[in-house]
Amino acid sequence: MSISLSSLILLPIWINMAQIQQGGPDEKEKTTALKDLLSRIDYELMKKDEPHIKTGEPFVFNYREDLHRWNQKRYEALGEIITKYVYELLEKDCNLKKISIPVDATESEPKSFIYMSEDALTNPQKLMVLIHGSGVVRAGQWARRLIINEDLDSGTQIPFIKRAVDEGYGVIVLNPNENYIEVEKPKIHVQSSSDSSDEPAEKRERKDKVSKETKKRRDFYEKYRNPQREKEMMQLYIRENGSPEEHAIYVWDHFIAQSAAENVFFVAHSYGGLAFVELMIQREADVKNKVTAVALTDSVHNVWHQEAGKTIREWMRENCCNWVSSSEPLDTSVESMLPDCPRVSAGMCLREIYDCCCFSRFQVTLPQIHQRNHYLWHL
Repeated sequence: MSISLSSLILLPIWINMAQIQQGGPDEKEKTTALKDLLSRIDYELMKKDEPHIKTGEPFVFNYREDLHRWNQKRYEALGEIITKYVYELLEKDCNLKKISIPVDATESEPKSFIYMSEDALTNPQKLMVLIHGSGVVRAGQWARRLIINEDLDSGTQIPFIKRAVDEGYGVIVLNPNENYIEVEKPKIHVQSSSDSSDEPAEKRERKDKVSKETKKRRDFYEKYRNPQREKEMMQLYIRENGSPEEHAIYVWDHFIAQSAAENVFFVAHSYGGLAFVELMIQREADVKNKVTAVALTDSVHNVWHQEAGKTIREWMRENCCNWVSSSEPLDTSVESMLPDCPRVSAGMCLREIYDCCCFSRFQVTLPQIHQRNHYLWHL
């Protein structure tokens, strides 16, 4: 029977944990610390030796039945690996360029990025813009859960991008969830009270001791809650890209509006649909002049809450379509309380919301926009 490298490394830790789990509070604290150590070790090991890559087995969240937090960290680590891998595929397989934003950013300020095809700004005919939803997904992804549980074709935008390029489209891939960077929070040094205080020395020492113990417990709890973040961090937002809505407007102003394409097509999923509607509200005349059609999937936009005017709602009825999760057959009309674009079934048989982005289904629905005299694909 073979023993993996990770088993040999972790075996002494598990033995030590077993030996001290029968003890009192101090031993329990040590047990927690060892679990944190285990989490950090496995975080690194799983990057190098994830067994499912070799066996082809589906991902199992409860890899350690008694360590939910470890399982969550393992899942998050895998998500980070997937994000980096998808970025590589966008550049190597799809031949997209990574473009830093803001375009006039200084060396020291926070930056984000988008991806574009070589001809995104020069293609005179057509340009496709892809916007994913909210959450942990980044440029090139529709849904992390689909990537992990099914495959890259289901959960990423890559098949979509490749087909668009084959059909002669320029492509821009937005990255609306990359809104800030994290840096270590500066430490604030608090001056201790002067020894000349009227407070008795014994009482002052007792208060200092309680304060130190409280801080120790708080620091330990934070370390236990998130062992990957042992330092206190702060968020620095990216200029003019601090939210998905800001990001969509920024990319429109600096890239899409400057493109040579006569026809621009949007594909927006979930919160991406809300970001597109906000873009319309802020740049109505320009969007109407340049955008030919919009394919939405389970869009969470709301024309009432976003205060979209009558002219925007009318334009959406003629130029947009929202494919939603439904047990009805593909393209069956679905009733809507909102007076904007038509809603039709994505034919997903009550699968969960993100599943409607599965490329095999979404690819079929795209040509249906021609019913309103607009073509996304010339088939």
